[in-house]
Amino acid sequence: MIPFSPPRIDDKIIAEVTAALNSGWITTGPRVKKFEELLARFCEVSNVLCVNSNSAGMELMLHWFGVGPGDEVIVPAYTYCATANVVMHCGATPVMVDVNDDFDINVEAVRRAITPRTKVIMPVDIAGFPCDYDALNALVRDPEVMKLFTPVTEAQRSLGRSLLLEDAAHSLGARYHGKALGSNADIVVFSFHAVKNLTTAEGGAIALNLPVPFNNEQVYKYLRIKSLHGQSKDALAKTQIGNWRYDVTEPGYKCNMTDVLAAIGIVELERYDDETLVRRKQIFDAYSAAFAKDSHFQVPVYESGDRVSSYHVYPLRINGITEQQRDEIMQKIFAQEVSVNVHFIPLPLLTAYKKQGYNINNYPVTYDNYSREISLPVYYDLTNEQVQQVIDAVFKAVIES
Repeated sequence: MIPFSPPRIDDKIIAEVTAALNSGWITTGPRVKKFEELLARFCEVSNVLCVNSNSAGMELMLHWFGVGPGDEVIVPAYTYCATANVVMHCGATPVMVDVNDDFDINVEAVRRAITPRTKVIMPVDIAGFPCDYDALNALVRDPEVMKLFTPVTEAQRSLGRSLLLEDAAHSLGARYHGKALGSNADIVVFSFHAVKNLTTAEGGAIALNLPVPFNNEQVYKYLRIKSLHGQSKDALAKTQIGNWRYDVTEPGYKCNMTDVLAAIGIVELERYDDETLVRRKQIFDAYSAAFAKDSHFQVPVYESGDRVSSYHVYPLRINGITEQQRDEIMQKIFAQEVSVNVHFIPLPLLTAYKKQGYNINNYPVTYDNYSREISLPVYYDLTNEQVQQVIDAVFKAVIES
């Protein structure tokens, strides 16, 4: 059976994790700090904070900005539930908007959804393809839009507009205007979950790109404390002789990354551009070359102008089918020993959000994309022979349907 997205675990990974275990330092320590520095260099930002998940990172930033009851956060209807869940955890309201044919958030729909209660706009780079950040940055800085902004907290007053908080769970290494994502929004949060291009088993990172008057180094130091229960010193600092005494400055959270996980990330990041992204692009190109010439299929956009994907998910769409037919096609592909998936079931179709009154009929492009989408296997160790097996299985399943 060809799996969908197994992690790349090889001798280099095992050796680095073993070294971390043998070092005696397995919680947040020197390897986490090294990984943060490598990520900051990769993303071309001054500061990156590693956490235990993208979700924790997103929620941490919403709390930092003071998002709470009565506030609204604009999110795409087409995304994984975590994007909206973290808004709900803050007591705020997710305001869902439709997406484009390329799966990314519709900027004009965002504009129409902005109200005086809007505190944050949260675009999601679905499948690894960057959103239109030029348009989004122009939107949040539009004088007419800024007039609607009603700041309550010090962070909100300092920014003076809605925060552009990018959910980049899929898009580490994607490029916008030739630069790796990380400095294209106010704050960019990545995921290193087991199925991601770069994994640390579980984990995430917050890239800070806040404008003046913010000091990103100071924000980073504050977030480190907030991610460790509000404790004024982390475990590494407390190991210094006579440095045991600490304070708790606020009731914080517990969402730090550990050195064991960072060990995996360090190895993966060092070979990310030269190996991981190269191989994933080869797989994307092979799929597109096979499917683009047949009218049954709609291949995804993953390179367009100044936007280049991270090649995370290959979202193939089948033309002229229903959701039920899509599910039947998937079963036929599975029967041929090929694993496939769907990214994602839209938020308004999930019970938790149906109960809140969200209706999929209000998001026609979202539903159309979802109802015809099948995600194909993409991972470093997928061989050319297996890629062809996937292609053959999809063709056979579609033709027989």
